[in-house]
Amino acid sequence: MPAAANATPLPGRLSQPFIAADVGGTHVRIGLVQAGGEAGAPLQVLAYSKFRCADYAGLADILHDFIASLPGARGATVRVAVIASAGYPLADGTVITANLPWRLSPVEIRDSLGLDAVHLANDFEAVAHAVAHLGANEVLQLAGPERTASGPLLVLGPGTGLGAAVWIPTATRPVVLATEAGQAALAVGTELEMSLLRQMLGQRSHVPVEHALSGPGLMNLYNALCALRGVTPVFARPGEVTAAALDGSDALARESLEVFCGLLGSTVGDMALLYGVQGVYLAGGILPHIREFLVRSDFVARFLNKGPMREALERVSVRLVEHGQLGVIGAASWYLGSGFSEEVR
Repeated sequence: MPAAANATPLPGRLSQPFIAADVGGTHVRIGLVQAGGEAGAPLQVLAYSKFRCADYAGLADILHDFIASLPGARGATVRVAVIASAGYPLADGTVITANLPWRLSPVEIRDSLGLDAVHLANDFEAVAHAVAHLGANEVLQLAGPERTASGPLLVLGPGTGLGAAVWIPTATRPVVLATEAGQAALAVGTELEMSLLRQMLGQRSHVPVEHALSGPGLMNLYNALCALRGVTPVFARPGEVTAAALDGSDALARESLEVFCGLLGSTVGDMALLYGVQGVYLAGGILPHIREFLVRSDFVARFLNKGPMREALERVSVRLVEHGQLGVIGAASWYLGSGFSEEVR
């Protein structure tokens, strides 16, 4: 288990195991997690499973199946769950999220499963709590210095939507700023991107960043490009576009993925300047699958293409995160650093 798991442990002994769930628009990843009792001891992921959201009527059903799958009496000892999910929390405890197929209410989940507590964190806020401590063997260097200067870090990733958070060091403990950067207006920088944006604006009044930089966003780019070229689309899912782009079997699919990578570089550069960060970590479900394509794309050139600010961005380290259980580790790390964790002692 990586250094990211080195959250502040509970004093004196091991904590009771608790559930940490990373809830995305397509999949839910769940771990049964236990914190070490000694200083610097890593988190232990005692069990881990991945579920498809579309196969279930709600998150409570997924958590129920996960708990039921735990061996022996271990499931009966689980009293707390922490959920990392994209979305905007409301005062009544529910969450506004554009990418989940069902309602998300921590209170309802708690009562349904008979747990003592269910806590909610923004998904990329949780990831940020883990990613700042990743080891060099868990990342791929894309740009900038290998050693990151002290300062804020941006964590960003396209998946079913686009999430982003900023990790800010302080004299005591880090502060993480959760954002809805994926809902900001998409900014373009080439003639082709302007044409694609005009095409998408013909269908909606607001084109957010994640309308292009996400799995569904890749489909939007592909369909808009087909419309510009006067060609009937032949692919219906993002994975099909990606596969055809990677194997070179379809020119429009490849061009769509090239546009995706270019827009991603430009957007990450914008956010790095907006938040004044010293490092960027790219996560999410898509990028590890296209890592070689991303490396050869215009991503870095577009990231640096900010006029006189190029020199500043050349000092920003940009890395791709490889750790597959990062969301679960992040949710657990957020929880253990939040003060709520006293309830599992």
